[in-house]
Amino acid sequence: MKLKLNLLLISLLTISSCNSNLSEKPDKPNFIIFIADDISWDDFGCYGNSFVQTPNIDKLSSEGIMFSNMYLTTSSCSPSRNSIMTGRYPHNTGAPELHTEPPLDMVSLAQELKNSGYFTVSSGKFHMGDYVRKGFDLIHEGKKITGLGGEEKWVSSIEERPKNKPFFLWYASHDAHRDWGENDFSGTHDIEKLTPPEYLINDNSTILDLANYYDEIKRFDHSIGEVIATLKKENIYDNTFIIVMADNGRPFPHSKTRLNDQGVKTPFILSFKNGNISGKTSSLVSSIDIAPTILDFAGIKVNQSFQGNSFKNLLEKPDKPFRNYVFAEHNWHDFESHGRMVRNKNFMLIENNRTQFAHLGPLDALNSESYFSLLEKKESGEISEIQSEIFISPRPKEEFYDMQNDFFQRKNLINNKETQIEINNLRNILSEWKLKTGDSNPDEITKHWYKRTPGPLKARNNLDSSIELLKTPFHGIRGEFPGASNNASQINNKGPF
Repeated sequence: MKLKLNLLLISLLTISSCNSNLSEKPDKPNFIIFIADDISWDDFGCYGNSFVQTPNIDKLSSEGIMFSNMYLTTSSCSPSRNSIMTGRYPHNTGAPELHTEPPLDMVSLAQELKNSGYFTVSSGKFHMGDYVRKGFDLIHEGKKITGLGGEEKWVSSIEERPKNKPFFLWYASHDAHRDWGENDFSGTHDIEKLTPPEYLINDNSTILDLANYYDEIKRFDHSIGEVIATLKKENIYDNTFIIVMADNGRPFPHSKTRLNDQGVKTPFILSFKNGNISGKTSSLVSSIDIAPTILDFAGIKVNQSFQGNSFKNLLEKPDKPFRNYVFAEHNWHDFESHGRMVRNKNFMLIENNRTQFAHLGPLDALNSESYFSLLEKKESGEISEIQSEIFISPRPKEEFYDMQNDFFQRKNLINNKETQIEINNLRNILSEWKLKTGDSNPDEITKHWYKRTPGPLKARNNLDSSIELLKTPFHGIRGEFPGASNNASQINNKGPF
């Protein structure tokens, strides 16, 4: 009788234990952000690019959700990355210009996750600042350690992680930033099948330039595939929340440092098998929304310093609208600039506050074969209207585009009488955003560090030797930062949503 009672007790305890396990919450998800350097939104196969080879990214897209309207807050590397990491607009980070750093007390996504028990790793290009270093348990940086593409330590970081902690991995590739380095994927895109976009010249030098760029995108894709294979081998793929994106547009004229879609719209793919996420969404989303979303999935309260909003509910219902507006800004990159952008579902308004300067692009684009092809066609009078747009000076104070009918923002409707109501609406929204977030347009912002004339740049094969020739008297001198006069780094107002 006693034996029967013991067996019954054991059975009851077993059932109770099983029921308890069923009621427990699943483990906290792991997070990986794959962030490419200088890749435009339409440079992956899943976004309709039939030339580039991105099979791993395309497969990830088919297993997750693809965003067609994810906007960065700027088209410049370090300000964009800091904006993602802090969930704040560039002028609110205190580091709105290239190669500047937020204050040490700025709150980062990495720090919030680390404080909540996550193992955190940054591997590849860093380019953010000391404030975020305290948020990472481990940092791999420098090409001697991380390889030419920055991806060499990605797999080993997963294999060698502490197995008793969830993880956050910031995998920042150097691909596809200029200059193009020789690698295992060099020459794998058939130049005979490549046609440049209409804003570039269709000649051999431009085609080869683009092919080299696509080779580096392929390396980025290959490295992502290796990480995914490792996650599956370790049986943690299903519980890993994966993002693939870029920090700004491609390093070509008309793209990087621009406030159009080629500059500030990023490819954005999100996969999380345990989240049952799939499909496509055309809802407007900002890169400042990424950090709050990750914290939401991790069950961590979002710090008030984050200006973005979680789009967790959007992932459950991709057809639903999320934001009414997205905003972007462009400040100094390696040349004097101050521009602002607002977009709603149907229209985009761009404000140019340094109209006297043609928008030639950053120094690396100016030293490209693609730029020299444009310049040569301009000098011979064989250039099209859209190709010549980068040389226009003065530029229009404002640009206004119909985003439903002008997919690549070719026709400026700012003087169109039929769109004045929509123009005024976006003007008012942009003014409200600047006011509430403490933005400003200083008289003495940072000036050109390099000459914008093409002469010395024709030493195109040896930029390092010609760099001294390019320096202006203002090189190394910073002006007043946008937002500084309003103490914008202390303002947490989200602005219009």
